[in-house]
Amino acid sequence: MPPFIDQRLVLITLLVKLGVAAAVAGAVVRSRYFKGLLFKEERTLREQIYLVMFMAVPFGLGVLVRLNVRNFLAADLGFESSILMGVMIGRAGGVLGATLVSLPAALSGEFINLPLNVAAAFVAGVMRRATAYEEIWSFSPFFDLSVYRWARKMLRHPQIDWQMSFTLVVLAFHVARILMGQRLPGDLFYLDWPSWPMRLVIFASTLATVAVPIKVWNSTRIELKLEEQERMLLQARMEALQNQINPHFLFNTLNSVSSLVRFDPDTARVLIVKLANILRRLLRKTEAFLPLREELEFVDDFLAIEVVRFGPEKLKVIKDLDPDTLDQFVPSMLLQPLVENSIKHGLGPKIEGGTIILRSRLSAERLTIQVEDDGVGMSFASASSGNGSGIGMSNVAERLKVLYGNSAHMSVGSRDGNGTLVTIELPLVDSAAEPFAIAQEARSSTSR
Repeated sequence: MPPFIDQRLVLITLLVKLGVAAAVAGAVVRSRYFKGLLFKEERTLREQIYLVMFMAVPFGLGVLVRLNVRNFLAADLGFESSILMGVMIGRAGGVLGATLVSLPAALSGEFINLPLNVAAAFVAGVMRRATAYEEIWSFSPFFDLSVYRWARKMLRHPQIDWQMSFTLVVLAFHVARILMGQRLPGDLFYLDWPSWPMRLVIFASTLATVAVPIKVWNSTRIELKLEEQERMLLQARMEALQNQINPHFLFNTLNSVSSLVRFDPDTARVLIVKLANILRRLLRKTEAFLPLREELEFVDDFLAIEVVRFGPEKLKVIKDLDPDTLDQFVPSMLLQPLVENSIKHGLGPKIEGGTIILRSRLSAERLTIQVEDDGVGMSFASASSGNGSGIGMSNVAERLKVLYGNSAHMSVGSRDGNGTLVTIELPLVDSAAEPFAIAQEARSSTSR
């Protein structure tokens, strides 16, 4: 005898089963460790055991609820979860998970649950090995559409379709479950109804209960893949901007060297040596982020070249740096374009030269960096150069936008004849984190 006498109760139970499956899937996928295990194609034995525990514990608790709470039969997803664990983890993991999920029912006298669920998990694990990893994630509860797609595919290119094969395996075990339950009443938990329309609805709900967690997890998987694509795009954009800076800097430095070759070859040789040191740093340092201390060392090398070109009496550098800021991470090549812009557009047109001041401060969990000069000011520089603030300034602004979104700010204050002050405010980041993860975390916190 089926355990129901009310058709409405059957339908309600089937709907609640889908909700329970979605709730459990949504709850466990919140764990970052679970996601790391679930989305790996190959796992160690220990990882399989951990993944089994993540799935078997909540589904096993559902079986306990069904055994102890009257008329809450929808909590028992032991059969569906066994198939799910088999197809998602594999044969060994599926068998272990099915055993753990079926133990409460077996200890309560429903002895057939255990071997049936173990067999279903094992066959599902075999099915997992028989197809590509991506194929598993495309399993759909809309089996009518699957049949239509399968028929079209078979007409064009006859072959064994995994989706349809897996659907038939699930339905075969479901039919076996009903037949065994009818022959051994009390030894096996199952849902059934004498009319075939209702049986078809129950079959469909079994397929959907297996597929819903896969769809929930696949949505998270797609989100992670999109985040990875965003990270790769971010990295590509950063590399493109970095490549824009390096030739620009090299072009200006080589111009300085060429102007000294004829009348001061010794100084030109000094510049070439310093340029070689800078190139070594550029080749060695490929990180998108680095400590402010290292960024300042790079700026020192650049300024050493510029001081030789302008002369120590016409180019002075003052540093007002908070020692606590030196170990904070900043985007690489952040300051050099700003310093170069100050020299080229601020101090270059000024006959008597001038001074550049570098400042850094920590305040309210933010890092503030300033580059100030007492040159001709931005308006005069823009008019004389014809290109606004120059490639370097716009490049820095673009990189800050790419890396931090709205959580970083760059402001430029300038008046004719009174110099220029560039202020950059950055959120503090953890030096132990991976650079592009830092950037994505800063951007996501801004969007929230």
